[in-house]
Amino acid sequence: MPGAGRATHADRRSAYRVRAVARVHARPDGRGGTALPVLEGEGPLALRRTRGAGDAARVLLVGAMSAPLGGDHLTVAADVAAGARLSLGSAAATIALPGATGGEACYDVELRVADGGELVWLPEPLISAAGSELAVTTRLDLAPTARLVFREEQILGRAAEQPGRLSSRLTLRIGGRTVLDQELACGPGAPGGWDGPAVLAGHRAVGQLLVVRPEFADAPVPAMTVGEGCAVVPLTGPAALVTAVAPDGLLLRRALDVALALVERPATPVR
Repeated sequence: MPGAGRATHADRRSAYRVRAVARVHARPDGRGGTALPVLEGEGPLALRRTRGAGDAARVLLVGAMSAPLGGDHLTVAADVAAGARLSLGSAAATIALPGATGGEACYDVELRVADGGELVWLPEPLISAAGSELAVTTRLDLAPTARLVFREEQILGRAAEQPGRLSSRLTLRIGGRTVLDQELACGPGAPGGWDGPAVLAGHRAVGQLLVVRPEFADAPVPAMTVGEGCAVVPLTGPAALVTAVAPDGLLLRRALDVALALVERPATPVR
């Protein structure tokens, strides 16, 4: 769906009020586990390493203050080296708010995974509060034998309120080849029809999963529907996409969890 592109977002960055970057670099530790030589956050983006499972490192993004507010520019970047395994999540939902000065905020997610590396990105939902304006840009760059589980959940408005304006662009590249490049714009001022039967059909929760596995190149995940409002489609290359809409965040999470279990069989992601 048409919306603000990367160049437009970049042109507006000079006006952003708070700039903050969180960086994670994951590397094999030489003992069968994963080390984090870089684990640093700024401003509202605090990172905490928690107990992982097996040889995977687990990191939580913890909001140190309310963000993103109107005019903020936040970036989360993760780099997973060959043989490393990293699980990234968040301690709570992210709420986009209008802030005192208003204006558009920007949230960039940049994830890179080398051959033989594995990344699981399972944050809590993004909530678009009334009056907010947020542009989310996610870039996933994977080597040919990298592994990925990526979840994105967006809730349009809090209880009994209209959503803010939210645009979201997601790009997946595998081995330098673009496999997916899509954009969705919702809320006041978004292109007409975003809430109609061809897009969200009146639902206020929308989400997707990307699962990348080298074995999918030879055995693609079959297209299927998972209950009402959730579908799985194979992508060109070793990847599968799950998209879902639901009346609320709880039902959305349930649908995505069921779909992930179906897509992952017999593989099991790190937690």
